[in-house]
Amino acid sequence: MKSQKKHVLGRTLMIITDLIAPIGELLRRQAAERPQALAFRDKDRSVTYGELAERTARIASYLQANGVGPGDRVAIHLPNSVDWVEACLGIVRAGAVAVPMSFDATTEEITYRIKDAQCVAAFGRPQRLDLLREASPAIHVIAFENGEGEAGAEGSAGQPPRDPLDMERPAFIIYTSGTTGRAKGVVLSLQGMLWVTAACWAPIAGLSADDYVLNSLPLYHSYALNLAVVSIVATGASEYLMESFSTSRLAEVLANEPITLLPGVPTVFHYMLERAKEEGRRTLSNVRICLSAGAVLPGPLNQEFESWFGVKLLDGYGITETSTMVTLNSPRGSRIMGSCGLPLPGLATRVIDLYGRDVEPGSEGELIVRGPNVMLGYHNNPEATASALRDGWYHTGDLARLDRFGFLSITGRLKEIIIRGGQNIAPAEVEEAIFAHESVLDCAVVGIPHKFLGEVPVAFIIPRDGHQLDEAVILAHCQARLSSYKIPHVVHVVAEIPRTASGKIQRFKLKELLREA
Repeated sequence: MKSQKKHVLGRTLMIITDLIAPIGELLRRQAAERPQALAFRDKDRSVTYGELAERTARIASYLQANGVGPGDRVAIHLPNSVDWVEACLGIVRAGAVAVPMSFDATTEEITYRIKDAQCVAAFGRPQRLDLLREASPAIHVIAFENGEGEAGAEGSAGQPPRDPLDMERPAFIIYTSGTTGRAKGVVLSLQGMLWVTAACWAPIAGLSADDYVLNSLPLYHSYALNLAVVSIVATGASEYLMESFSTSRLAEVLANEPITLLPGVPTVFHYMLERAKEEGRRTLSNVRICLSAGAVLPGPLNQEFESWFGVKLLDGYGITETSTMVTLNSPRGSRIMGSCGLPLPGLATRVIDLYGRDVEPGSEGELIVRGPNVMLGYHNNPEATASALRDGWYHTGDLARLDRFGFLSITGRLKEIIIRGGQNIAPAEVEEAIFAHESVLDCAVVGIPHKFLGEVPVAFIIPRDGHQLDEAVILAHCQARLSSYKIPHVVHVVAEIPRTASGKIQRFKLKELLREA
């Protein structure tokens, strides 16, 4: 265990100075060393590193010439694409702050984010510009599609990009998933984002210029922005961008492109495994490693995936407020299935009780984190910032256990704990037990009010195709694996479980369904 930590730390120290640099410098370096190498590709077009450096400089110059100043916020309302990457990097090179938004967001969601972030400009598809104007009539809307438009090939080349050297300034505002309510704008620096590249993706996952990454994750989330945009440029890797996740499309790209690294959320690996079983296919061609984050990866799924494909699936834990990653399992040395790995080198983690005292190894408490990757704060929300950031520590709100070797396991959310007759129940623990049933494809557990017990757990399950499940089967399965007070009070078989794009369960929506019923 000690040798594993020493190896990762040593490799991190060797590469950290090369990877943490301003975006403009990273792009100029890649363009000088490998101008014809593929940087990003989507279904419509591709861009080399030489082209990417030139095009993002042109976009930055366009923004500057049109009044976008240092620190101004610029929204990105585009689907996953090469366009998205170019717009984002161009914004950062102009010294502005990129504010990504879901391409499927409603008018209400777009309006809230643009107004909350006080955006002065927005990139959008020509057919959706009216949606952006409706959200904010005063905003400067920029049409951008297939690299064409006023900021693309036609953009201004009259002034060089600002390419700010201050890497600790705000560079991104990423809105949280909204699993519990109104989304908050998390302000992140380029320094924090690239620190994760240098401490996690490069030394642990081995991301390098030799890799060809397949990304189906939404770029407006920090996980994808960090790994699938910033880290690609920093390491000189290549990437194929899928517009959105589709099991059939994923299989098609894997069959036709020499993909070496595949990131995803647990749901992605669920569906990949199901399809492969249906087809009797046991290979992932050139893929050397798969990475999971965004939600808890059930241990049984992790084991079954690796056994079926013969490819390591490394689970990690990260949140928007820490520029993504806090922990990641290493492909070398020991792993504990069901845990999300060891804290990144140089990152401090603690698990504390309600009084702020460190708990014993193996005991449950709230995870708090301190390090270079912690957010600058919540945009325009000093109260929430003060509540989350205390004495340099970010209080995650996640319940966790650290074992005596330092491996982290996430057990739930403080606000999601179900208190049944005075006893605490973590929904994640009940979900882990239910997932162990071979006929369960997906599940979620929430707490509902109970007249005598305060709260009781209710389970929602999706059966695998061709499998029949009912409440009695699931309750009998849980009785063999859980204490009696943790067994669901009711089980509902459903067709869909609401999740965010990063794979987190939207429990409040399930509670709304129960109230409506």
